[in-house]
Amino acid sequence: MSRNTVLLIDDDESLRRVIEFTLHEAGYRVLTAADGAEGLRIFGLEQPGVIITDIQMPGLSGYDLLKQVKAEHPETLVIVITAYGTVERAVEAMKLGAFDYLTKPFSRDELVMVTDQAFTYRGLKEENQRLRQELTQKIDFTRLVGISDEMQQVFDVVRRVASTEATVLIGGESGTGKELIARAIHSGSERHAAPFVPVNCAAIPRELLESELFGHVRGAFTGAVKDRKGKFEQADGGTLFLDEVGELPMELQPKLLRALQEREIEPVGGSVRKIDVRVVAASNRDLETAIDEGGFRQDLYYRLAVIPVHLPPLRQRKADIPLLVRHFLGKHGNPACSEAAMGALTAYAWPGNVRELENAVERMVILRRGPGIELDDLPPKIRSPHRTVTGGVLNLPDDGYSLEELEKEAVLEALRRNDWNQTRAAAFLRIPRHTLIYRLEKYGIGKNGAATEMKP
Repeated sequence: MSRNTVLLIDDDESLRRVIEFTLHEAGYRVLTAADGAEGLRIFGLEQPGVIITDIQMPGLSGYDLLKQVKAEHPETLVIVITAYGTVERAVEAMKLGAFDYLTKPFSRDELVMVTDQAFTYRGLKEENQRLRQELTQKIDFTRLVGISDEMQQVFDVVRRVASTEATVLIGGESGTGKELIARAIHSGSERHAAPFVPVNCAAIPRELLESELFGHVRGAFTGAVKDRKGKFEQADGGTLFLDEVGELPMELQPKLLRALQEREIEPVGGSVRKIDVRVVAASNRDLETAIDEGGFRQDLYYRLAVIPVHLPPLRQRKADIPLLVRHFLGKHGNPACSEAAMGALTAYAWPGNVRELENAVERMVILRRGPGIELDDLPPKIRSPHRTVTGGVLNLPDDGYSLEELEKEAVLEALRRNDWNQTRAAAFLRIPRHTLIYRLEKYGIGKNGAATEMKP
């Protein structure tokens, strides 16, 4: 396939010459056809990267050509040209998979911009597909989307560690996809045919967690009417994923440490049993800070973090946002997304990370007013945030803003960017740690942003 070649199909000879000259000046190799049938013949011979076609043509229309090309070569990007009064046809073309459309009359700059965008998107998609093929020889990365350098580093670690028996600790904010990484590690291991058993340590009541993890025997406590296997035994031969492991009570941490070191567990009321389980753990808390605060055992941390993997928040890998948006749109009918809407989605900070982005895309698809996603379809906080940070300069609303609120947001942002590690957050803000602690108390900021009583 010719990566820098455009196939132009238009029955208007003068317009065809203008477009050909403009694209040639922009550095593209341009093939031309005067009708749809000739265009299909050239496409079959040359396999160009992008097709630009008029919709209204005698014989085989651009609309029919689009349907035929997308049916046989769905990866081909097609840009359609439409007259001012037939925008509805362009919308129908977008529904059939057209990449974008140009409305006559259009400027040379607009033509080059849309063509550049098509080739950029194609290059990103091909690069992502190439990287996936390299990583999915054994590992299932089908649900992971990312072309940023940050995510490629994560994928590289996963690829190297998956085939080992090493315990992995995945860190990162909520919503970054820690369980997806854990499942990818399992799929690339020799245990892939055995169970993958996830456990959310924060979602199980404290008094039930020991039985849930290690099981119990009949009569061990009131209500234990029969023997019950815990998650460790359910995952025997496979992988146990301990999500939010930082929430594990201190009294249970020695039992987990013994399971990791000795490969044996002791059900409630029962005797010791051998297990064969690989453990992958995850936490959105900074466990090193939890150790300093006496909430997590240091020896358990080092046993879990044989291979540490950190998932960056979405705001630190903005290159992935357009790809993720298109990925989620594809799950909901694949409506088009305007350039303005995509720009706003990319600029937003996404405190809830990929989970928040997916939910936002689903909401926009359901509530959109037209066939595609426009800027007005975005939630207000994404569409027009009342303040933004660009190039290190803070842009405040015209009607003013509270200095205390500004300082509070700076403190919260520093904590989020440093996984709630106070020492690193203080260094990020270039203030002593005790000054940061004073600000946390002043603004009533607790662990992970939880509200506490504010100082007067």
